[in-house]
Amino acid sequence: MVDVELTKKMLRAVLQSNKNGVSTARLQSDYRALTGEFIPHKQMGYPTLEGFLRSVPSVVRMEHSRTGEPVCFAAVCQETAHIAQLVARQRNSKRTGRSQLVNCHMRVKPRTSLRQPQYTSHSSYGTSHQTRNKRPSHQAMIANTNFTFIFWNIETAQLSPTLAYSCHLSQIQDNLTQLLCKYNRGVWLSKLPELYKDFFKEDLHVSTVRNLENWKHICLVEKPGSNIADRLVYPAPAIKSSPTLAPAPNKPLSSSLDACSLLTPPASPVLVTQGSLHSCQAVSTDMKQMLRELLEKYSNGLWAHALPKLFQEAYGLTFPLNILSDLSVLADMCVVDYPMPDNHRKAILYSLPPLEGHRAKPVQVVSTRRPALQPHGRPPVPPLVMPKEDYPSVLLVEASSTDNIVLRYVGEGYSQVQEAMEDSMSKYYSVKDRGRLRPSKLTVGGLYAVMVEDDEVLRVQLDEVLREKVKVYYVDHGFSEAVYKDTLLELDEQFLSLPFQASTCKLAGLSPFCVDLEVLRVLESKACGRILLAEILDRDVPLVVLYDTSQEEDININSACLKAMQDKSMANPLQVNSTYLNVSVTNICSDGAIFCQLPSRGLAKLRDVMEKIELHMRSQFSPELLVAKPFCGKICLAHHKGKWSRVEIINLHGNHVLDVLFFDLGLPASLEVTELREIPPPFLRDLMTIPAQGIKCYLAELSGEVGPWSPAAILWLRDTVDTIKECSMRLAKLDEAGQVHIYLFQSNCCQDINSSINRQLLTSGLWKSEQSPAAPQGRAAVDAVLPEPTKEPQLPPVLELPNVGENMDSFVSVACHPGHFVLQPWQDLYKLMVLMGEMILYYNCVEADEPVTPEHHGLYAAKVASNWYRVRVNGILTNGLLSVYELDYGKHELVTASQLRPLIREFRQLPFQAIPAQLAGVTQLRWSEEASMVFRHHVEKKPLVARLESVQEAAQPWDRKVTVYLVDTSQENRDFWVHKTMAAFVHELDEAS
Repeated sequence: MVDVELTKKMLRAVLQSNKNGVSTARLQSDYRALTGEFIPHKQMGYPTLEGFLRSVPSVVRMEHSRTGEPVCFAAVCQETAHIAQLVARQRNSKRTGRSQLVNCHMRVKPRTSLRQPQYTSHSSYGTSHQTRNKRPSHQAMIANTNFTFIFWNIETAQLSPTLAYSCHLSQIQDNLTQLLCKYNRGVWLSKLPELYKDFFKEDLHVSTVRNLENWKHICLVEKPGSNIADRLVYPAPAIKSSPTLAPAPNKPLSSSLDACSLLTPPASPVLVTQGSLHSCQAVSTDMKQMLRELLEKYSNGLWAHALPKLFQEAYGLTFPLNILSDLSVLADMCVVDYPMPDNHRKAILYSLPPLEGHRAKPVQVVSTRRPALQPHGRPPVPPLVMPKEDYPSVLLVEASSTDNIVLRYVGEGYSQVQEAMEDSMSKYYSVKDRGRLRPSKLTVGGLYAVMVEDDEVLRVQLDEVLREKVKVYYVDHGFSEAVYKDTLLELDEQFLSLPFQASTCKLAGLSPFCVDLEVLRVLESKACGRILLAEILDRDVPLVVLYDTSQEEDININSACLKAMQDKSMANPLQVNSTYLNVSVTNICSDGAIFCQLPSRGLAKLRDVMEKIELHMRSQFSPELLVAKPFCGKICLAHHKGKWSRVEIINLHGNHVLDVLFFDLGLPASLEVTELREIPPPFLRDLMTIPAQGIKCYLAELSGEVGPWSPAAILWLRDTVDTIKECSMRLAKLDEAGQVHIYLFQSNCCQDINSSINRQLLTSGLWKSEQSPAAPQGRAAVDAVLPEPTKEPQLPPVLELPNVGENMDSFVSVACHPGHFVLQPWQDLYKLMVLMGEMILYYNCVEADEPVTPEHHGLYAAKVASNWYRVRVNGILTNGLLSVYELDYGKHELVTASQLRPLIREFRQLPFQAIPAQLAGVTQLRWSEEASMVFRHHVEKKPLVARLESVQEAAQPWDRKVTVYLVDTSQENRDFWVHKTMAAFVHELDEAS
């Protein structure tokens, strides 16, 4: 039964925290972000969400934007009006003009993006398991963070630098000079303190990092480019010699409080520290250049163990294996990082940035239109700078080809400031004598203002002069039309400061089919005129993937366009009671689903094309076939049983691991990105026209039960099918959900249902739905039903914390309220991402032979959504679900025993990363929902500086709790102390009540 009053209460909470309104397209995602589920309008008797919203006018006030899209606002309620004002005060207070567009805070597409700063957001991780693939993931949030160097403002933080720093300044500079001369190709700034401590046996004072840019007589600090979220430190050009580097005596700097705090990118690689130039000569110049080409392809790093295979396929040459045992010989051509210090087999190689690096500049939007002409003496219009986040909201205006998509960015700094400017234009021209403002001369390419309906005034560029009309391009809206000449006005200089808002981009993976009619038809029907989510893969082009997130299931627009090219005549039409011979069973899933390939024209063509591709791949060597920019929905090739097969990327985990579906086999798999290959261009169109050949079927009479099959039944079915060379099947029915139910036979000649594999399994006594273990009555988990562990498990080392009063760069993974949230140490996040990638590759490759018997307080690996996490079992619920605690993220999840695996020793090396915490500086013991919402808005999924106030030790690392001050240092001129905001909010809330 749906609790209507609770739904209305939660809906009001969502709307009150968005003073600018929430579009119906975004409302479901915001509601789900708060409650973990969608608004249940159908269960309440409303076929559409809008119908339900209009039925509760006491909660929702509906308006329509200029584009006709419904926008929801919180209805004025006397009991909660003061709360709405207080919550809204915490949001952006800038005027937004008309509420015609969706706010930019649309939900992030779940993807664990490979385009994350050297380690990772997709997205798609870090939420409850019901919504983990729908909400902004831990990795996706990291990917969206604009990594810059952020310091505490000394005056604001009221922290004084130590006298010891001044006393040892000269010694520090001398030591840095020696260190940098040894690494004359550059050192990553975030790794400098670590190297300094290794060689001089003392800590590098944090104030040194802030001053490096001013010590030009010692070093140069450069930021190589926008794709590398760190800075490189080089020795100053005047320093030519390389003095002997001798460790200094142990002289620790006495620092009770840091004067500044640096947020360093989590995956900054360490420059190779061993070897010399003469040892590098073992690698020829040609091979070095080839290696550089490979590393440039994988801008997020390349596993060293994958190098020999890639080198062979790309160049047809054998890579010297002895180099892998001593990577120091590659010191002059790459950067090596060991994310798992205890496992040097897992080295990651990064391409070296050019020595003459340049500071990163804001990426400007590339436009296909010619620049507008500016009359002499008038200021130029600044270029449009792309949003910093990787997942901005956009309005797709026009699509003449997939390589020329016209769009507008939505949200603060874009559509909102544009609306404010257009409001100002309307006011300005409404009080002017329009006759005097009409241009005396029309110049093609010039900028003008044009009067449109409802006395609105917009900026245009003149394209063509006709007899009575002129053809103009609306530079902020991205379309052209013919207007009468007398509607043109001179554009005042005050309206030249805002960049043109209409920009262009390309859709990833569609360039070979950029003007295909079927592709453009899908693009027009599913994307044009809609507000979408754009995943930015390349900011120089720019290259994007578009998602429609307005429905319960997200739609990948790029993928939908590709699938529109499929030739439906190549699919085998399924007919009930038909018999199919020469059937191949390609996969049997744990729930009993079977994937089959049926003889068809499409399957015959697929086999023919794949044979040609096999010959092509063996005879042609080119690094161009390596997949440099993987993204969800991309179609490419991967090996299965020694042969290339088509795969679709369905999820990405960090930089190096992804999930794919061999869709002609119905086989999911987790692979390293280095195992993917582009489809060779000569065969691309042929493969795109062939529909997926793997047909998902269920065995009739065996598909009615709920839950996974027993392992014994699955094993019997797989063993039986593996011994069959030729199968046949009879299609029993196609149900309303489109599921295919079949009878499967072991030969082409036997069609008696009693001899089918279905009946054999039914009578074998092996088939039964796997039942959950019995649980006691009551809602709470009962520890007694779980066996105690037989021995104390090996725990990872305890995570080291800074001293009380010191600062720690942190990421807030969970925020319930100021009394409970979870921190993760920022500097080790990339190690956690690497670990999770390894767990995915390990646990997804084979299924468990036997179910795991969970032990109370036992440590396991648990699969939640598509990821594997290190967890601790807390108890079992009455429905058989296990309650587990994610030891690296601080979340509580519900899983079944079949989702558990033993946590092997290799995955017990990294300390558990979740640190339970509470906010210092506040005395409130109970927090209202309104205060909790404000707190979550300010801290959850954000990198912050945590100043340690106290530590509450415990016997187990997951029970340890810290009390910290949280400081948001992302603003350039001021620091944002969270405890002060919460105290002020509670005070205002108390006064208002």
